[in-house]
Amino acid sequence: MNNRLHRFKRIFLTWMIRARKVTLPGFDRVPLYDVMLFFYRSIENGAITTRASAIAFSFFLAIFPTTIFLFTLIPYVPIENFQDELFTLIQGILPPHTFEAVDETIKDILTQPRGGLLSFGFFMGMIFSTNGLVSMMNAFDASLHIFETRPWYMQRLMAIVLLMILAFLLTIAIGLITLGQLSINYLDAHDLLGGSFTYYLLSVGKWVVIIALFFFAYSFLFYLAPAKKTRWRFISAGGTMSTILSVIVLLGFNYYIVRFSQYNKLYGSIGALLVVLLLLYLISLVLLFGFELNASLLAARRSGKRLVKKEEVKRIIRRRFRLKRRKTHDD
Repeated sequence: MNNRLHRFKRIFLTWMIRARKVTLPGFDRVPLYDVMLFFYRSIENGAITTRASAIAFSFFLAIFPTTIFLFTLIPYVPIENFQDELFTLIQGILPPHTFEAVDETIKDILTQPRGGLLSFGFFMGMIFSTNGLVSMMNAFDASLHIFETRPWYMQRLMAIVLLMILAFLLTIAIGLITLGQLSINYLDAHDLLGGSFTYYLLSVGKWVVIIALFFFAYSFLFYLAPAKKTRWRFISAGGTMSTILSVIVLLGFNYYIVRFSQYNKLYGSIGALLVVLLLLYLISLVLLFGFELNASLLAARRSGKRLVKKEEVKRIIRRRFRLKRRKTHDD
C-alpha cells in the first residue's frame, strides 16, 4: 500500500513539474500549472455556485421580457423563413418536453406583430430584460475583485448594448442557417448531392453555426461586461472553454432529460420550468468557469511579472554588492 502511494506521489509530482513547463495556445506563455493553481483557488474561494444561482435566477426572471423584446422585432426582419428557422433552432437546443411547454407562447409572439409594444411597454421590456446581464456583470466584477465604478445608468446602458449584440449575433446565425439550407436545397435539386449526405451536411452546418454563436457571444460578454477594461484578447481561452462546455452541457442535458428524467411525472407541467431553471444554472456555471479562467490567466501573468521584477531587483543588488566587494578588495 505504501509503495503504491509513493508511486502515485512520484507520478503526481512529475506531472506537476512538467505542468510548470507546459503552456497551451491562448495562455500567453503562462505555465499551465500557474493558471490551474489560480483557477482552483478562485473556484474554491469565489463562491461560484452561489453566484451562478444568482445569475440563473436573474436570467430566469428576464426570460419573458427578453422574449417580448427580441421576438416582437422578428416579424419585421426581412429574411425569408427567418421565423421558421429560429423556431427550429430553439427546438434543437431546448429539451423536447421543455420546448413543448413554451411552444404556443413563442409561436404567438413570433407570428403576430405587435405595434403597440414598440412604445412604453416595449421600452420597459428592454430595460427589465437586462437584469440578467447586470447580475452577470456584477459576478464578473467579483471574479476580478473590483468594484463597480460606473454609474447605474452606464451599467444598464452597457447591458442594453450587450443585449443588442447578442440579438445581432442571433440574427446572423439564423441568416447563415437559412442561406446554407437554401444552397444545399439548390444543389440537391440539381442532383449534385446525395440524400443522406444532404442530411448530414445540414446537421453539421447547423452545429457549426451554433458553436460559432456561442463562441462570439461569450467573447463579447467577457470582453465588454467587466467594469474595468480587461487585459485579455477578444478571442480568449475562457471563451473557448465556455463554448466547448456549453455544447457538452446541452448535449448531455438533452440526453439526460430524454432518457432518464422523470420530472414531468413527478411535477407535471410545472416541471418544464424547473428544467429551464436547471439549464440556466448550468449555463451560468459554464459562463463563470470561462470568465474565471480568463481572470486566472490575468492573475498568473501579473504574478509572473512580479516574480520577474523581484528576481531582477535581487540580481541588480547582488551585482552591485559584488562590484562593491571587488572595489574594496582592490583598494
